[in-house]
Parts: sequence; C-alpha cells; structure tokens
Amino acid sequence: MNIKCSVYVATSVDGFIAKPDGDIEWLHRPEYGASEMKGLRYDDFMSSVDALVMGRNTYEKVLSFPEWPYASTPVIVLSTKTKDVPQHLQGKVRFLAGAPERVVSELAAEGRTHLYIDGGVTIQQFLHAGLIDELTITRIPVLLGAGIPLFGHLATEQRLRLIRADESENGFVQERYKVERSANGS
Repeated sequence: MNIKCSVYVATSVDGFIAKPDGDIEWLHRPEYGASEMKGLRYDDFMSSVDALVMGRNTYEKVLSFPEWPYASTPVIVLSTKTKDVPQHLQGKVRFLAGAPERVVSELAAEGRTHLYIDGGVTIQQFLHAGLIDELTITRIPVLLGAGIPLFGHLATEQRLRLIRADESENGFVQERYKVERSANGS
C-alpha cells in the first residue's frame, strides 16, 4: 500500500503530551507565541495530509476546544464504540474500528495518500505496527514531571534518521525524523 503516515506532535522536554488528567493548557502559554516558529509549521503540515486518524480520547479532548481545528480535513476516530457525531461535524468525522493495518488499508483503498496520526495510544499502536513513516516532534521548554507519555513502552526498537532540527527563539526545539525500516519491513 502506498500511503504515508506522519506524526506531528508537541511534548514536554520529559516526553509527555499531556498532564496526567489530560490537560494540555501548558501548550498555550502567551510567551510561546512571542516568536515565529521555525521548522515545519502546523498549517504547512496540515496542507500536506488528506485525513487525520486519532483515538477516541484525543477526539473527546478536541471536542472541548472552542473551535474545531481541522477545517475540512476528514477525521477518522479509532474506537470500538461509535458515538453520535455533533451536527456541525457531520461529514467531517467518522468512527472506524480495527487494527492499524486494516485502517490504513481501508483509507488507502479510498484514495488517501498521507495520514496524520494523532493521540498517544494511537501513535504507539501505529509505530508498533510499523506504519509510521515520519515523526515531527516539537519539544516545549517545560518539565511536567508526570503525564501521558508520547511513546510509553514500545514493544520493539524503532530506528530513526534525523531529517532536520530547528530551534525557535521561544525555546521550542522541533525534530523531524524518518522511521527507518529494516529489510523485513519492520
């Protein structure tokens, strides 16, 4: 299947994507917007993807935002429990269940070519399945001490090749990696 799966995520320096209760307000401190972001900008990344795949917890967190942040990008929520999609998101959000390989295969069959994979558990599942091609990780200059880890405990070693690293004046460090595949595809 010819489909690219990419991660674009922010973490604390100690590797957490959210506080233990799921809070992400630490990402939105006013001083972080004081300087221009260097590296791959979110809007540029979003313009390169044709669908976003996220877990149910991430979806529920995004529903609490004042505005839906994904414009017209289709969102696929991975969950064994389907929920009613709010009226304003009809046609923009759908639920799918199944292993990452099945989800990617189904989306490739629909003609998708570049998926944005989001949410801690979902990212870990896609990494374990050998489906992530590229990771863009922006480290925010804060230590949370505890929280929801980006990677958790990966079942297998994942070799990465640094594509680029950028430092912004606000202290953000963005690293872009290609996930290296071995000869057997893992």
